[in-house]
Amino acid sequence: MLSAKWIRDNLACLKESLEKRKTQVDLDDFLSLDQKRRGIIQKCDELKHKQNLYSKKIGALRQQKGDSQHLIEEVKDISSKIDKYELKRKSLEEKAKDFLLNLPNVLHSKVPAGSENIEERRWGQIPQFDFSLKDHQQIGESLQILDFKRAAKIAGRGFVVYKGLGARLERALINFMLDFHVSQGYTEVLPPFMTNSAAATGTGQLPKFREDLYKCERDDYYLVPTAEVPVTNLYREEILTEDALPLSYVAYTPCFRREAGAYGKKIQGIIRQHQFNKVELVKFTTPQTSYEELEKLTSEAEEVLKRLKLSYRVVRLCGEELGFSAAFGYDIEVWLPSQEEFLEISTCSNFEDYQARRASIKFRDRDNKSTHYVHTLNGSGLAIGRTVVAILENFQKKDGRVLIPEVLRPYMMGTDWIEKT
Repeated sequence: MLSAKWIRDNLACLKESLEKRKTQVDLDDFLSLDQKRRGIIQKCDELKHKQNLYSKKIGALRQQKGDSQHLIEEVKDISSKIDKYELKRKSLEEKAKDFLLNLPNVLHSKVPAGSENIEERRWGQIPQFDFSLKDHQQIGESLQILDFKRAAKIAGRGFVVYKGLGARLERALINFMLDFHVSQGYTEVLPPFMTNSAAATGTGQLPKFREDLYKCERDDYYLVPTAEVPVTNLYREEILTEDALPLSYVAYTPCFRREAGAYGKKIQGIIRQHQFNKVELVKFTTPQTSYEELEKLTSEAEEVLKRLKLSYRVVRLCGEELGFSAAFGYDIEVWLPSQEEFLEISTCSNFEDYQARRASIKFRDRDNKSTHYVHTLNGSGLAIGRTVVAILENFQKKDGRVLIPEVLRPYMMGTDWIEKT
């Protein structure tokens, strides 16, 4: 979250960032509100100072047995004025807080303007086929490993039942990704799959994206839209030590999202679901090292695709595509043969101190022992359902079978193929 002081001191920078995002915000209205708020605080301070002076005079007069009634009445009048100003201050501060919570992060200078992402690199050879391709939904239904009809009967549209080797493939991917990231130095955590509103506010889901979340009707609980929310909040309202940073965590959770909007070919099947599995990477760093750590995090998510032998590309996100809380980020996109294009499978973001300010996560430096806000980063390592999509489509064979990537076979009890039984 940006502070009012930062906005006053960096107005041109904020306007440029909002223009890159193509986001319209009434900054003049906020600045006017902020000026009124600061004016009321100043008046309250002046009245409190006057109140203290009069209180001291009253005390002195009482000791001298003098008449202090006129001063007592004056103090009562001042107290009444202070109460009225405090009510106005609280009202203005609530409005200011609401504005700031709904204001997106300031973009890094290297974020491109416009609506076009910039391709940074590619890896792997795009597979060629000499037969008529099926998409992942057709493959999954023909092999009887994905059941959309029964999922709709159980829950509705936007869900799937994994069966047999489909369920085993999903579980294999989760375990493979967790094991790989742990081997790279990440600490595995299994967090709650529900969070309170304070946690969702800390990472930027609330209040901006309230309608996208699933809320428990009778409690202050939200089903997690991503493990980023509970894992980032591990250190909410805490002060870490500089020597402890960076902290790197990996977590598996199911994710729950309303995902409102039309369902076309590009998001059919299990590409976009109300419930899906994801392995998430989260880092807490110093400001000086956060962009170096972002490159590491992105390369570690890429390595998962390399080991699965899936072709992909990395793009630098433009202002219109970058997430609400992010200052800079990359999308990793995997190749989908059925669509003859790349599909986003991971977003790796640096939030700088935006989330840390909202969640009050700080560190104490080792030199002068002063405190600073940490930088937070996160990325999918990877989205499991979309990885299943990529495997089914890229490794499909003419006879209808699907070859299981070699790295997953130990997690699949030695199974080499998914085929109809």
